[in-house]
Amino acid sequence: MEIGEVRCKGVLGKSGIGGMDYAVNPYLGCGHACAYCYARFMRRMGHPGELWGSFVDVKVNAVDVLRVEAAKKPRGRVMLSSVTDAYQPIERERRMTRRCLEVLLDEGYGVDVLTKSDLVLRDIDLFKRFDDVEVGLTVTSLDDGVRRAFEPGASPIPARLDALKKLSDEGIPTYAFLGPMLPYLSDERLDELLNILADRVGRLLVDRLNIKCGNMPDIRSVLDAHYPELRPMFEAALKEGSPYYSDLRTRVTRLCEDRAIPVRVVY
Repeated sequence: MEIGEVRCKGVLGKSGIGGMDYAVNPYLGCGHACAYCYARFMRRMGHPGELWGSFVDVKVNAVDVLRVEAAKKPRGRVMLSSVTDAYQPIERERRMTRRCLEVLLDEGYGVDVLTKSDLVLRDIDLFKRFDDVEVGLTVTSLDDGVRRAFEPGASPIPARLDALKKLSDEGIPTYAFLGPMLPYLSDERLDELLNILADRVGRLLVDRLNIKCGNMPDIRSVLDAHYPELRPMFEAALKEGSPYYSDLRTRVTRLCEDRAIPVRVVY
């Protein structure tokens, strides 16, 4: 892993994500190295042609910049993060996310955290002090083998599920992001996963796989290495006209209704 340091001119940027006013990304790149990641376009910022997941740049002045911006801008809800994972492994040492949270707390912003890391538990003390906060964990599959194949640098699935329980037990509003739903992988043991999540989250978000960001070569490499027999079905499900995702929407909606879990399918 190549770790670098960069300086940023701004860090509290407008967000195009529904319900979010701003996004804060304390890092450039991500050590989770997810094969399907849509944020690989960020390689253009100093890392053209490099393997996504092989580098992380720490925005060393992000906290100071945020302090100035947060004092000036209209208050609102901040996403941590939109094109990186705020709790990726380097955060354990550098603590940029925690320091950004402290600024946002002091300035009266709300926060929405989405991560694949149980390191998020470290900051429960801060989350409890926010008037407006929600913390989500991404769960792509109940099978940790899928995680090892597609999300090699992220926390194991059991650790994420435990994190949701601990957050919920501490009174922190929680949600699970089931996405991207990987055809014939994410939907295996879906009933069991929803049974586990039912008393740990306030809601679910569900999304499909985005293949318009140059990620298919990496996805195909993972399929060929771990699920070669699945690749034809997987790719067929992604083609225009395939009923896979519409059928999945119907199934997820029904299963969530059966368990009284609020759900929003965002595709």
